[in-house]
Amino acid sequence: MGLTNQTPEDQVQKIFDEIAGNYDRMNDLISLQSHKRWRNQMVDMMALRQGDHVLDLCCGTADLTIATAGKVGSTGHVVGLDFSKEMVKSGQKKVEQAGLEEQIEFQIGDAMNLPFESNSFDAVTLGFGLRNVPDAAAVLREMRRVVKPGGTVACLETSQPQNPVIKFFWKQYFKLVPVMGQVVSHHFKQYSYLEQTAGQFVSAPKLKQMFETAGLRKVKVKTLMFGAAAIHIGKK
Repeated sequence: MGLTNQTPEDQVQKIFDEIAGNYDRMNDLISLQSHKRWRNQMVDMMALRQGDHVLDLCCGTADLTIATAGKVGSTGHVVGLDFSKEMVKSGQKKVEQAGLEEQIEFQIGDAMNLPFESNSFDAVTLGFGLRNVPDAAAVLREMRRVVKPGGTVACLETSQPQNPVIKFFWKQYFKLVPVMGQVVSHHFKQYSYLEQTAGQFVSAPKLKQMFETAGLRKVKVKTLMFGAAAIHIGKK
């Protein structure tokens, strides 16, 4: 993939640019389509209101962005931010198909250094992106910074099952992810990287601690699929 002599940010951006065209199909396959239900669960847990102003980080192909827009209604507004132009292009097409151009806008940017003033949003969301940034703690601090006092920070991410038996089978399953990537989109190396980040990312209890360290309070955690993924929601 020519990833040598590049920064970690450049490497990850290149990976997502390359897989953007088949990203949705692979998400459906890897999660057995559960990711759609999980996103909806998180949005429901956030108790968003009509008219809310929301930021969706690492928005990718905009599934979570669109789900959030459905909750804030025509008087609300959602900003989807991602550093992959190709992923955002795919997301823009879906937003146009859904007729949500007036509610949703996209920006290219860095989740570790957000181009927004403090206390700008009623809520900030992030779905399946935290494990792929070089500094997850910096992203959580930025999420807290740009959300308003009393606002909500929410993250849906892969996790580490705590049951040893389930964890064993979970790891074996994820070893198949690069093979799936090769069959579906001819991107073995790219999905090898994503398999590694899923296997190395922190457990749900550890991520809860990271939320609290970032200054978020009343952190709620909901584990999914026997701990293979988790929703974290905190307040500023």
